[in-house]
Amino acid sequence: MRINVFSDVSLRVLMLLSAEPGQLTTRSIAEAVGAPYNHVSKAVLRLRQLGLVEAMRGRAGGVRISAAGMAATVGGVLRILDARTDVADCQSGRGECPLAHGCGLRGALNMAREAFYASLDTVTIAGMAGTRPPEAVPEAPLEAMPAALPVTLHTQATG
Repeated sequence: MRINVFSDVSLRVLMLLSAEPGQLTTRSIAEAVGAPYNHVSKAVLRLRQLGLVEAMRGRAGGVRISAAGMAATVGGVLRILDARTDVADCQSGRGECPLAHGCGLRGALNMAREAFYASLDTVTIAGMAGTRPPEAVPEAPLEAMPAALPVTLHTQATG
C-alpha cells in the first residue's frame, strides 16, 4: 500500500517530535524531515486539531507532541489522515467504469487497505521513535479524540 504525501509528512512530524524532549519550530521541523515548510505547516495544523501535537505561538512558541500523540497508533493516524474514499479510481475518460456495478475489485482493495491499517494498529508513534509513552496518560485528551483513531496505551508490569 502507498500512503499519500500529507500522511507521510504528518507521520514524519510525529516521529521527530516524539524523539524531541522540547519544542521545535515549524521551520526547523520542515528542515529536519526534509519537507516543504507549507506541507509541514498544514500537517502541524491538522495534528493539532486531532490533539496529537500542542502548538504555542510567540517568541518562545513551538510545537511538541502531546501524550495522546505519543500513544496514538500509526494505523489510527493513517485512517484519519487518508481522506481517500476508494483505493481504486473507478472512472475513465468517458465517465464511470462500465464494470463498476458488478466489479469486486473496489471492495477487495478497500479490504486490503484496512488490513494494511490493522497491521499498523500495534505500532505506536512512541514505539517508532524508540521512546516510550508516558506512564500516566491523561484521560481527557484521549476521550476527546475521534472514535476512528484507536489509541493503544502500553504500561509496564510491576512486580
